Amino acid sequence: MGQDLYEHSNLAKAHFDKANEILGMDIQNIMFNGPDETLKQTQYTQPALYIVAVTIGLLLMDKGIKPNCAAGHSLGEYSAYALAGAFDFETGLSLVKVRANSMQAAGEIQPGTMAAIIGLDDETVVNIMDNVTGTVVAANFNSPGQVVISGAIEAVNSAMETARENGARMAMPLNVSGAFHSPLMVHAREHLAEMIDSIEIKDSMLPVYSNVSASPVTKAEYIRQAMIHQLESPVLWSQTITNMAKDGVDQFMEVGTGRVLQALCRRIDRSLATKGVENWEQIHA
Repeated sequence: MGQDLYEHSNLAKAHFDKANEILGMDIQNIMFNGPDETLKQTQYTQPALYIVAVTIGLLLMDKGIKPNCAAGHSLGEYSAYALAGAFDFETGLSLVKVRANSMQAAGEIQPGTMAAIIGLDDETVVNIMDNVTGTVVAANFNSPGQVVISGAIEAVNSAMETARENGARMAMPLNVSGAFHSPLMVHAREHLAEMIDSIEIKDSMLPVYSNVSASPVTKAEYIRQAMIHQLESPVLWSQTITNMAKDGVDQFMEVGTGRVLQALCRRIDRSLATKGVENWEQIHA
């Protein structure tokens, strides 16, 4: 993961080397060599995704490919803020480190899980959550007919069963280490908020659509609040893409590892042009 960037770009090499210092571990070795079981642990996954996304974004911008606005899904919002100039790479990675470790710890304090519900509209899924005993909420509104739920293990299992009874095509548990974007993340939010409040955040150079509101923010005070509330609030991704399109965006570029956001974008609105850049070859293509 990211090794081709490291081998071909001095900018990428500098960021990867700096990442090892900030994280206090050899994240390069984990990213380049694995094993997958280690890389998939939250405390390693989040920094790795951030490092690659911001590095590719900066390389693209150096080539003159500059966005008019940005958005990021959950962790990706931190990459968006970094590329928009709200804070630098190093500050963002320090935040991601605290975020990842705090979320891991919160999952151990209050065990929880997440599940994807496919084939039901948003209102039906929310109504199911409201009628389940225990803590379970809609966590990600990814696209029409795809909602991720999050909460206590028994409550999520109960909600999945109810979703199937209500006609869901699929109710599938996710392999995660906690109930992200749910009230069970309160401990992570409190810890992360301390650091967010302690750092300098600048007004962004371009609008970033917040997960919490699906609306563009540029002012430092609103960026700070959006980051603090994100861990316990649902990711309004479908609403975000819809609002960006209403505001005149018709070309989307997913920056970083994977193609998940491209697929979601097509499900939300097939008229939108989407592409992705996740390696050195694609940067130059």
